[in-house]
Amino acid sequence: MATTPAASRIAERKLRDRQARREQIISAARRIAELEGWSNVTVRRLSDEISYSQPVLYAHFGSREGILAAVAIEGFQEIGLALEKARKRVKRGNRLESVAVAYLEFAVSSPALYEVMFSLSLSVPFDDAATPPELHFAFSQLLELFQGQCSKPEIISELFWASLHGIAELTRTKRFPRSRQKERVTALVERFTFSRNIPGTGMP
Repeated sequence: MATTPAASRIAERKLRDRQARREQIISAARRIAELEGWSNVTVRRLSDEISYSQPVLYAHFGSREGILAAVAIEGFQEIGLALEKARKRVKRGNRLESVAVAYLEFAVSSPALYEVMFSLSLSVPFDDAATPPELHFAFSQLLELFQGQCSKPEIISELFWASLHGIAELTRTKRFPRSRQKERVTALVERFTFSRNIPGTGMP
């Protein structure tokens, strides 16, 4: 039976309402985490915070982990956009430095978001057929830096990412003093700028 215009409008409104609730839940989870930490982001607390019943939250995400995974995926989209902007705005300078600075600034400006993306035990798959497109998008911004620059750009991109993540985490936990951050970035960029020197690995 053909769908009537009225039925289509109702279905579209329901879809918009569902998306709005989903965004509201994610936003509330991020807000609580930034102020109080992820341990305080519970289904009960979110239910109280946004005045939706717990069954409504479970209907959207299935579990607390589902909510945190949705936040993490949103974070990868945001860091991907930040890295893309940093990569594209450099016309004659060093794209590696611009992206490195943008990555570390993201980690500093959104500590709770960065934590849920990388430090919590979530079941968001990486480098897998089921990997969300937001994760592919974020990694592609790093991969773009090394395409055509070495024989194994994926490996070099992973090493560059690992280096940035290590700096971000060690700075966050105060193992690295922030006062030397610019020197670290300069040294890291120099290392990867000449990463095409050895055949096979692309590392100097």
